[in-house]
This record gives sequence, structure tokens and C-alpha cells, in this order.
Amino acid sequence: MVYLDHNASTPLSPEARKAMLPLLGDRLGNPSGIHASGRIARAAVDEARDRMAALLGAKSHEIIFTSGGTESCNLAILGLARRHRSLVKNHLITAPTEHHAVLHTMRSLAEREGFELTEVSVDAQGVIDREAFIAALRPETLLASVMIANNETGVIQPIAELAALCRERGILFHSDAVQAFGKIPCKLDELGVDALSATAHKFHGPHGAGFLWLRSGLSIEAIQHGGFHENERRPGTENVPAIAGMAAAAEVALSEFSSTEKQARVSGLRDRLWEGIREIDPTSVRNAALAPVLANTLNVSFPGCDGETLLMGLDLEGIEASSGSACMVGSIQASHVLLAMGVSEDLARATVRFSLGGETTPEAIDRTLEALSRVLKRQSRFQKV
Repeated sequence: MVYLDHNASTPLSPEARKAMLPLLGDRLGNPSGIHASGRIARAAVDEARDRMAALLGAKSHEIIFTSGGTESCNLAILGLARRHRSLVKNHLITAPTEHHAVLHTMRSLAEREGFELTEVSVDAQGVIDREAFIAALRPETLLASVMIANNETGVIQPIAELAALCRERGILFHSDAVQAFGKIPCKLDELGVDALSATAHKFHGPHGAGFLWLRSGLSIEAIQHGGFHENERRPGTENVPAIAGMAAAAEVALSEFSSTEKQARVSGLRDRLWEGIREIDPTSVRNAALAPVLANTLNVSFPGCDGETLLMGLDLEGIEASSGSACMVGSIQASHVLLAMGVSEDLARATVRFSLGGETTPEAIDRTLEALSRVLKRQSRFQKV
């Protein structure tokens, strides 16, 4: 199989597996326990928190462990909005290209809890409109949330600039770093954000572990009810093995995959894939072609084709990719990200996202192109030529 769906999930790294295995044995205790097994578990969680903090240039108590990116984004947005809301501060800002973990959460606050919401437009490349963002900032604005890198197109937003605009006005700023962390630098002092979310399985860690970084001194309201875990900010027994695996994976990701040399190799393979696609189908469209994008992400629309059929055909050929859009009742929905960029619904439905990994080889790209050529020839548009 050729796996080109790393933006969905990445293979578990050997380092993460090694860190997890000892904590999956007979001595796995509850980290809240005061006995020996509990102390071993607590030590593992504390060590992982210290390691994550060191990687981020943060303080250990600023790290909140969660079950993944969705919970981290929900906790940041719901927790900050509810905690800091006032009679004069009840306005929220986001973009229509955000992941649903942010977009649906923001919309829920507006629809169910009386917050005001502005969704700032993006241009045809998927980059947020700076002037529209500035125009959206109001005295009542409480919180803005914009992702660092888009999961479908790979588009990288000017987060430091947007966060600075908010900071000047006393507005909180959260960023979804799920696709960015481990692929591009996410230094907190350079970003200038107040909260940042990420998840382990996007950078070769295990499923079921994520984190929310929250700036010191910034209070947040818990969105779940239970015990007093994570400094009373996120109740529930910590997933000890997954947390340990996440810290190990993060160290490798930031030291290896995010290196300039590795990124150049991956982007070279991505460009090789795109050049091959253009030769096979000159009508194909590379979405966000003029925007700054992640080195590993290629989003391509094939006019006149059906995206779902393309993906199934590629899967039968041993190539695993995705549409980047949700599957609802057996039918692929047009990507909300591409629609917000002005892409037509028909073209958005004819889109495939290829996301490479550090282990992707030139041979894998060649196999993908050979398979894609066969699959496209079976599409009705090509049969008529």
C-alpha cells in the first residue's frame, strides 16, 4: 500500500511505541492514586508534561492534556468564551475554512448561547483577508480563533500578524495547530497566541491524546464535570500510555520531520506528484497553488470526475488518499473549505487530497501516478476522449 493520508493520521513512531509499552503492563495505575502504581503513572504524566512544555518553550502548568484535537479546540473556545464573557464582551471571530471542531463550536455558541459571531472571508487561495479581519474587530470582541495550517489545503495563515492585531485590542486569540505542529515551527513567543491546540496522531503519536496550551494567568471554564484533574481544568483520568507516547513522538517530530532538509525532501516529492498529475490530466486544478502551504499537502480537483469514485479506484490500486471532506450517509459532501475559497460545488466534489509523510518515497509517488492514470482512464470524461 502507498499511504498518502498523513493529514488524517500518521503511523505510530518507534519512539512513541517504546515509551508506551511499559505503561501498558500490569503496573499501570491511576495517576491520582497514592500507592506505588499510582505514583508510577503520575510520574509518567508529569514527565510528559515537562517534556511537552520544554518543546513549546512553555511552563509545565500551561499544558492541559486532552483526548485529542477536537477536545482541545472545544475546551479552548467554549472554556474561554464562557469564562470571559461579559455584557460588553460577547463577540467571536473565526474563518469559514476552519476545521469543524472550531467552526461548529463557534456557531453553537452563537446559535445556542447568544454570542455574536463573524466569519471572516478568505481569498481564492484560502488565505484570510487581513482587511476583513481588521474590520471585524470590535470593542465587544472577546475571542478570535484561526488555524495555523488548513487540514485540507495545507494553507498557512499569518497567525503572528493576526494575533498581534488582537493583542493590541485586548482580544483573546486561539489557534488550532493540529496540522501545523511537527511540520512547521510553532514557537509560542513568535506566534503570540493565548491558546494553542494539537493532537498526537498527526505527528506520529498515538490516537487518544492531545494537548491545549493555555497562557499563564489566563483562566478557563471546564466544559466537563467530574474530578479535579489537570488543575481543575479538564476532569477525567489521564490516558497515561498515550500521553507518554505523545511526548516521545513530539520530540522526534520537532527534531526530525520539521527540519529544513526533511521538509525540502517532502515538498520535492509533493511537487513531483503534481507535475505528474498535470501530465496525466492537463485540466486538473491545484487548489491554493499560490498560497504558502505545508510541504506535505497537495489538494487537486479533477474537472468532470467524481471524487468518491476516484478515491475508491485509487484504494483498489493500493493508494490511500482522501477527499478532505466529510462522508455523510455514503455520499461525499462538497468541502466547506473549497466552497469558502470560491471553488464550485461540482469541482469541490471532484477533489482529492494527497498528504505525504516523512517516509514517503519517490517510488511511492511513481506508483501513485501510474495508478491514478489507470483510474482516470476509467472515468467517463476520459472514456469519451
